[in-house]
Amino acid sequence: MSGSQLRKARSDQNPLHEPLRRRYNQYNSRLSSSVEMSIPPPPPPPRRSVFLGVDVGTGSARAGLFDDGGRLLGSASSPIQIWKDRDCVEQSSTDIWLATCTAVKAACSLANISGEEVTSLGFAATCSLVAVDSDGQPVTVSWSGDTRRNIIVWMDHRAVQQAERINSSNSPVLQYCGGAVFPEMQPPKLLWVKENLQESWSMAFRWMDLSDWLSYRATGDDTRSLCTTVCKWTYLGHAHMQQINEKDSRDMEACGWDDDFWEEIGLADLVDGHHSKIGRSVAFPGHALGSGLTPDAAKELGLLAGIPVGTSLIDAHAGGVGVMESMPVSDSEAKDVDEEAICHRMVLVCGTSTCHLAISQSKLFIPGVWGPFWSAMVPQYWLTEGGQSATGALLDYIIENHVASPHLANRAASRCISIFELLNEILKSIKQELGSPFIAALTDDIHVFPDFHGNRSPIADPKSKGTICGLTLDTSEKQLALLYLATIQGIAYGTRHIVEHCNAHGHKINTLLACGGLAKNSLFIQEHADIIGYPITLPRENESVLLGAAILGAVASKKYSTMREAMLALNSAGQVVYPSNDPKVKKYHDAKYRIFRELYEQQLSHRSIMVEALA
Repeated sequence: MSGSQLRKARSDQNPLHEPLRRRYNQYNSRLSSSVEMSIPPPPPPPRRSVFLGVDVGTGSARAGLFDDGGRLLGSASSPIQIWKDRDCVEQSSTDIWLATCTAVKAACSLANISGEEVTSLGFAATCSLVAVDSDGQPVTVSWSGDTRRNIIVWMDHRAVQQAERINSSNSPVLQYCGGAVFPEMQPPKLLWVKENLQESWSMAFRWMDLSDWLSYRATGDDTRSLCTTVCKWTYLGHAHMQQINEKDSRDMEACGWDDDFWEEIGLADLVDGHHSKIGRSVAFPGHALGSGLTPDAAKELGLLAGIPVGTSLIDAHAGGVGVMESMPVSDSEAKDVDEEAICHRMVLVCGTSTCHLAISQSKLFIPGVWGPFWSAMVPQYWLTEGGQSATGALLDYIIENHVASPHLANRAASRCISIFELLNEILKSIKQELGSPFIAALTDDIHVFPDFHGNRSPIADPKSKGTICGLTLDTSEKQLALLYLATIQGIAYGTRHIVEHCNAHGHKINTLLACGGLAKNSLFIQEHADIIGYPITLPRENESVLLGAAILGAVASKKYSTMREAMLALNSAGQVVYPSNDPKVKKYHDAKYRIFRELYEQQLSHRSIMVEALA
């Protein structure tokens, strides 16, 4: 018999062991029960992050919801009203807020997400000028006197003469906007209102960039963004370089205003009250505003009161934040902060207009190009901002004003494709029909200089005009397709001019990223890659401006400690479009680019001849 069998036999033979065994088992049972009762219930699963971004563009308010991987969960848009009368373009802040609320609710519905699930909010908008009184009510900026029309839209060019007078001042602040203010910036517009609408000037209690107004409307906090104030108001953001660290950002007293500048241009009254009308405090983009979303705004938006709201960005700059870290990486690589690599990139935000955004660790003064702006997009980097005032707007103008446009639009609608897609198909057909070596060669005798709304950069000439060279009496759809292609090429030559000009003045750009509505047009992107000679990376998510706006709220919620950290986490690359390796394509575009540059020189010559004739 084994040892274990022997011990069991002895225990079975000893009756004293049985009561002990029962008491032992009972004790173990009670102990087990006690331990089970003392174990706390498992904690609830962590609340998932749903970041909401709002972008108010020229024609609509849009809202998009993103998860913590930067993936779009749902988006929606709502149209906004616009009034145009020659150089005057106006909107209504009341209308825009209603459209914003509609878009946010629709986006939540389409994404099947309740308002209670949204964890943060950020705003981006065009750099339009908003006027409100002491009660927050609209103050008209319109000749019509219509009180609804309290916004001078970014593209408004009523203040050309005021811009010229401001530039004649030679103020030191002008070196930080390419040497001159443009009529689309806020000082010329403010001066125009003071000189032409005295009653409105007296009534206005706050003058705000549209994205700052949206944040103010949502939170009640009048803190302005370093993005808007630095890029559009001549605020010197670098006054804060030694004062604050982005991670510890708080409302900073606005010490970057140049009071001498405002006094010199005739707007000394804006200095009163510690600049209360134009901004007493500023903050980095993504800084948490006030106590978050107010109860009233939460009710109107269908969200929870108190969720964090980040300091805003201009819409193009939100596109930069939403795409600048969208670089392809292999499975074996990890996205790391590379202080130098990011400075070799330029983001093209291609919509109604195009903005060209590049950053650097040191300030670069580039004639005719806006900036250098400190912390205006990525905190603690200097921003260079080039731009073309009409790109998507120009393509729409060329197409819609052609006699073949209505029939072409009907054909596109019947096939549920865009008119751009149909025109791209027609161009492929013409190429095959003519046996052209490549599509671009179809425009060898059509040349477009695209300054139909002036030249923002690098020439910085608001009086520059558009030119079409090579028109005939042909009114066919094929002729429209060729004119459309030549216009795309003219826009791309303009971007090449900006890139070359920036690199000649200290930048080292060798990679482009593109986002916005025009970036969805494959021909538009391929022509840009071929003409500039650089690869163009597209983001995984089409809605980069909305993502950039959402990142502001994500940083405000402390999900990420810095903007750069959030960009690395939420930006992702999609397709990369490479330039053609055919030397004939390069030779062709080099020739057309020479013609492009000559068209402006000819315009200056013609302008001079006519000035002399009228003298």
